[in-house]
Amino acid sequence: MMHGKPTEIYGDGKTSRDFCYVANVVQANLLAATAKLAPGRVYNVAIEARTSLNKLHRHLRRLTGNSQKPVYKTFRDGDVRHSLASTRAAQKDLGYQPTHTFEQGLELTVQWFANQARFL
Repeated sequence: MMHGKPTEIYGDGKTSRDFCYVANVVQANLLAATAKLAPGRVYNVAIEARTSLNKLHRHLRRLTGNSQKPVYKTFRDGDVRHSLASTRAAQKDLGYQPTHTFEQGLELTVQWFANQARFL
């Protein structure tokens, strides 16, 4: 999208995910590394908010200046329509609280890729 090219979305774009910025994941890992209850347990790391692929695309268009509409492809076999994680256990056992929203994480991600492109 940063190069003005169209992107593909599988399905109608209403599929949603609980997108999570990497800093939230790092925080959860650091908390788990020192928590007494964490060894052997599994925790969801997320922001507990669904974002559709259409919304993701709209945000990326705005952040990249790409004016191309998405190219919709057929749904992929076995793709999960919606996912939303609960972080209650990570909050309770680790003290996890996301530090970045979907929008903040996406903006930082696009900035990072833009900075990397300058060095290529």
